[in-house]
Amino acid sequence: MARPIGIDLFAGAGGLSLGFEQAGFDIVAAVDIDPVHCAVHKFNFPNCAAVCESVVETTGEKLRRLAGIGKRDIDVVVGGAPCQGFSLIGKRALDDSRNQLVHHYVRVVLELQPKYFVFENVKGLTVGKHRRFLQEIIEAFQEADYDVEAAYRVLNAADYGVPQDRRRLFLMGARKGLSLPSYPEPAGCATVGQAIGDIPDAELYPELWERDWTKAKFGKPSTYAAYLRGKQEDPSDFGYRRRFDASMLTGSLLTEHTELSRSRFAATVPGDVEPVSRFKRLALDGLCNTLRAGTASDRGAFTSPRPIHPTASRVITVREAARLHSYPDWFRFHVTKWHGFRQIGNSVPPMLARAVGAQIMKALKKKPEKPEETLALGDQSLVSISMSDAAAMFGVPSTVIARRQRPSVSRAEEREVSVA
Repeated sequence: MARPIGIDLFAGAGGLSLGFEQAGFDIVAAVDIDPVHCAVHKFNFPNCAAVCESVVETTGEKLRRLAGIGKRDIDVVVGGAPCQGFSLIGKRALDDSRNQLVHHYVRVVLELQPKYFVFENVKGLTVGKHRRFLQEIIEAFQEADYDVEAAYRVLNAADYGVPQDRRRLFLMGARKGLSLPSYPEPAGCATVGQAIGDIPDAELYPELWERDWTKAKFGKPSTYAAYLRGKQEDPSDFGYRRRFDASMLTGSLLTEHTELSRSRFAATVPGDVEPVSRFKRLALDGLCNTLRAGTASDRGAFTSPRPIHPTASRVITVREAARLHSYPDWFRFHVTKWHGFRQIGNSVPPMLARAVGAQIMKALKKKPEKPEETLALGDQSLVSISMSDAAAMFGVPSTVIARRQRPSVSRAEEREVSVA
């Protein structure tokens, strides 16, 4: 039996794509403007059409053609459109040029006419003036014969098995005549220790100063870590298995710190914030604070504060961040720390997306099935590709994402120098 199909708009590396795949959907197309994100998505989802262009430029007809689905009914469209503006006096927020991406999200969904849609965004959209903007989005769908769950909810990833305090708005709608999905019930959480306790300290492997992978000896995993390592079947995961070497530690390029930084990190009690860098030190029995992406190249390319490891005097690696975000170990990010952390920080934790996807599956009255097929991941070059090469591969200008300006000294180090 064919699995229900979905399309992911503003896909990034693919947190929503993966979560909905794990809920039993086949994501047939994923759209993102960033060629490096598209390359990483192509690596991890070899059966999905990676469409590298702005949602402003794309059309429902084009996505159907690239996904090879013809006129087939689409079960769900998901997406988290960046939202910069808010309502202005005497002006509809959906007409505000700062919100054109949200406007085009609505347009593409209506062109595709899926049975269901999921709109994911910042929790700030539910407060103050921003609520009027959210109401306009709801009304736009209602005018186009969609029922929308007016009692929208902000969900915390920590309530759905993710060891991270991360709250996001989810707005769900259904084509008229179909039953609206319910919001998922909380299902417990994991801790930082359960997520990363089995990962060996990256600084034991000198090669990780030069590259992001090595063969490593892992410790005994918790159930949560065993699921992500592929050592144990997760009964709620209906995604495709991937072919990968579980002895490989990937996404673990190390970050250089001054001895002054290390001494300050070491002196910080787990659960507290280190006062100079403002980095939080994680506690093994606690949750991770919200992992953020930092700004893109066109806004100065600043890296967001990275949490301090609970037992080592360093910030966490991309792989440790991925575990804290509920990504499985087979999932690869770009080999650079800057892109890797951006890809995680900008994404919906897959286990949270899976919980939402499972509710759409219930509304469809379909029973998810685990595929027997094991997928081979893409070519390794896709996770180390440069922006210019990625742009050339997808046939877009290399200037589509402004180049990163590399600061010679991090802002945290600057603060340390001034204090010292």
